[in-house]
Amino acid sequence: MHVVLASASPARLSILRGAGLDPLVEVSDVDEDALLAAVPGATAAEKVTTLAGAKATTVARRIGAVDAVVIGCDSMLHMSGTLVGKPVDADDARARWREMAGGTGELVTGHAVLRMVDGEIDRVAEGHAVTVVRFGEPTDDELDAYLGTGEPMRVAGAFTLDGLGGWFVEGVDGDPSNVVGISLPLTRRLLAGVGVGVTDLWRSVDVASDRPAASD
Repeated sequence: MHVVLASASPARLSILRGAGLDPLVEVSDVDEDALLAAVPGATAAEKVTTLAGAKATTVARRIGAVDAVVIGCDSMLHMSGTLVGKPVDADDARARWREMAGGTGELVTGHAVLRMVDGEIDRVAEGHAVTVVRFGEPTDDELDAYLGTGEPMRVAGAFTLDGLGGWFVEGVDGDPSNVVGISLPLTRRLLAGVGVGVTDLWRSVDVASDRPAASD
């Protein structure tokens, strides 16, 4: 069975590979703004789950795989009553960090898992995960340097946990993989919801040979 990740996110791909999967990547290119405009009264969780479902469905219909599971995700930061995705530019990212510094926010990720059978969508499971992020307070020089890398403009909430932004995150309350972009515990449950056991998707790995030797 093929695993297809409906996302261009290298962080999501890295998480899945590190957790034993070798997904194919197929980017959906859905119009996120149009989709969100169609659900103006939706909650944060409903919005990200709608986007995740649209991405997975678009890819599933495009590829028409005989036997596959398609995984779609979408992440946004919910802070001070506002739901934000990627910043539009460096000034936007700077303004967000001024607000986030020393505070907390909720990283909300919608997930959708579609089971493909005989080239058609057979079963669908959707859900969302929420992780509280506690932000540090970068100095002006540190923030200038971070913005200069371009990393904040490529990610929801203008920060990463697994990259350079991790220096400015004091901690998280909840699933850390969700902050990076895909919750492994939730994805496992959603896979089960479409009749797929996650261990059946693991690639063959010789754990003993991959384990580093103990130091003297």
